[in-house]
Amino acid sequence: MGMSENLGAELRRLRLAAGLSLTQLGERLSYSKGHLSKIERGQKTPPVELVRRCDALLRADGRLIALAPAEPVRRRGGAADLDRRQALAVGAGSLLALGLGTPAGVPAAVPTVGTAVETTGASTVLGAFRIQFDQMRRLGQVLAPGELLPMLTAHTDTLAVRAAAVGDRERRPLLVLASRYAEFAGWMAQEAGDDATALRLTGRAVDLAEAGGDRDLAGYALVRRGLISCYAGDSGQTVGLAQLAQHRALPTRIRGLAAQREAQGHALAGDRDACLRSLDLARTLLARADERDGSPTLGTTNLPDPAAVVAGWCLHDLGRPHEAAEVLDRECARIAPEALRTRTRFGIRRALAHAAAGEVEHACALAAELLAPQSAVPSATVALDIRRLARELSRFPSSRAVRELQPALVAALAH
Repeated sequence: MGMSENLGAELRRLRLAAGLSLTQLGERLSYSKGHLSKIERGQKTPPVELVRRCDALLRADGRLIALAPAEPVRRRGGAADLDRRQALAVGAGSLLALGLGTPAGVPAAVPTVGTAVETTGASTVLGAFRIQFDQMRRLGQVLAPGELLPMLTAHTDTLAVRAAAVGDRERRPLLVLASRYAEFAGWMAQEAGDDATALRLTGRAVDLAEAGGDRDLAGYALVRRGLISCYAGDSGQTVGLAQLAQHRALPTRIRGLAAQREAQGHALAGDRDACLRSLDLARTLLARADERDGSPTLGTTNLPDPAAVVAGWCLHDLGRPHEAAEVLDRECARIAPEALRTRTRFGIRRALAHAAAGEVEHACALAAELLAPQSAVPSATVALDIRRLARELSRFPSSRAVRELQPALVAALAH
């Protein structure tokens, strides 16, 4: 039996065990009896979103999801470029070193980005580039990632060159700030759809940070790599990387962000209980997280309650679109209007949840606002959910709202 036949047979077994007819299952999922019958007979491969909803409805605890064929990810480079064992090993040496005391040659109290340095010239450069970094993050909300990448890499290089020309005490904060530029450049590369470059830039960020005495960024780099694995649909690698990033020596904020990423990995696997446990841990850690210094905040700064938004994201992946839509409705309303990239990223996931819940017209209205030319911000990560939304809506060809949205969907996916 092929994968589709195995999935179909297990779906039929679970449906019968639940006492549901094909008609009853179709009514609950907004799918036709004939479509589901073809899936059960192995004649049609279902989209992963349908498998997740069947898994949740029939309480399969991830068994159906495990039988679903992998969904192709259309990106220029992906997590598949990184062998699983290599990915899990990346940064592990840095994390282990955290428990071994301060490395030789690095003072116990390393000057941070927010700490004044002795040389006036170095301090002036540091302050100017620190202000520019905040401006770059704001620009990242409205500009295409390809427009921002050259500036970010140029600033990274400039800071690295300046660091090589000053004394040891002045060098370290310059290198730490350079690492933040490189890490943000990695995120923009991922948003541009180039995961291979994103991984390379994130690796450079870790090297720069460690040269500046900051070993915390190695932990956050694992969280970032976990996001690439998450978008590639690799639940095991997402969870593995996130668990590595919860090393007790890391700052509370990084461990909280890592717990969120672990929750997303468990959601992909259909493990609701493990997902909810990780989300609870993330809320606890992020609620008591504080900034150690004046360094740029790692992770998003545009979500009032990141754990709540991620909970909505996870509920969708757990096949619970009605619950996901309710959470995302509430949390998306709290995102600042100027944070266009963040609003689009979670807003499209919100529209997808409403579409999966059968609220087609509302989903189209939400998507239309986000995909309007004056609002659209290019994003390869968002494009993955736009494709899923287009596929979900394609089941309703007679809907006027769907037909009217089609040109905007096509235009968004053409970029």
